[in-house]
Amino acid sequence: MSREEDHVEEQEEHEEIKNGKKIDRPGRQFYIPSQIVDEFGEKGRDHLNKPFRAQFLLALTAGSFMTFGAVFSILLAVGVETKGIYHLLSGLGFAAGYSMVFISGAVLFTEINVLLPSYLFNKQGLMSRNIYKFWLSSYIGNILGAFMVAVLIYMSGSLSSTFNTELSMYLDHKMKFLDHGWKGWFQILISGVLANWLIGMAAFLTTAARDITGKILGTMLPVILFVAGNFQHSAANMGYFSMGFLLSDQYTWYEYILLNLLPASIGNLIGGGILVSLLFSYAYKEDIQTTLGRDNGLKNK
Repeated sequence: MSREEDHVEEQEEHEEIKNGKKIDRPGRQFYIPSQIVDEFGEKGRDHLNKPFRAQFLLALTAGSFMTFGAVFSILLAVGVETKGIYHLLSGLGFAAGYSMVFISGAVLFTEINVLLPSYLFNKQGLMSRNIYKFWLSSYIGNILGAFMVAVLIYMSGSLSSTFNTELSMYLDHKMKFLDHGWKGWFQILISGVLANWLIGMAAFLTTAARDITGKILGTMLPVILFVAGNFQHSAANMGYFSMGFLLSDQYTWYEYILLNLLPASIGNLIGGGILVSLLFSYAYKEDIQTTLGRDNGLKNK
């Protein structure tokens, strides 16, 4: 029986006796925090136990959704002068990519930064080398998936010169830290912490919801915030940078990777693993009814 089925009873109407009459009480329409953290751990374990081919294909898929989200975020905001509306539309565009990731079960590096630590914090035993392998394959798969879709979009010739102009502005916004030297590198790291804190909360809200509408709305709010704040989210930047590599000569591949993606990824690990997974796992430790802590370890060590 799935975890969704385990909670069916909570969705059914509850009957209460009052003054000799039965009163119907609607069931709760969302998971409580301890259930969400428990669900994170279950999802992390499920991802980890998939065959490698499935893990890598789902990582490619998640990366491709990042490029679609990046392209959509730019297209929606082209020509918009009012900053607030500009950020809102751009965030809504990127939320489409994240919604596809969360709902499809694709493997996104920055979501894994929340799911796997939730699994590890609530189980006994040491980390398996398969965890490192999975983390690395998800990262590489996301990059390759993002670039593959960028190539397909480039080959399609579908985008106008207006898109290229707007993309250049996005790239300058993302890469502005280059002017600050090593200070800029650490600024990106801190920005990455904030970004994955927000994406972790997007996963939190999405997991809390029990219907598609709730999951999409739960995804939208934190994504709009991190896009508007220009917080450095490595998976999102993979989408922007893949298009930038093909359509612009403003920056080189090593500037994209070493001077942005690397510090952003380190920050993303901290933000997702500590500020979401560890924080809530510790806060709701007594309430979590997970079986993960009774596991005898991973199957494939």
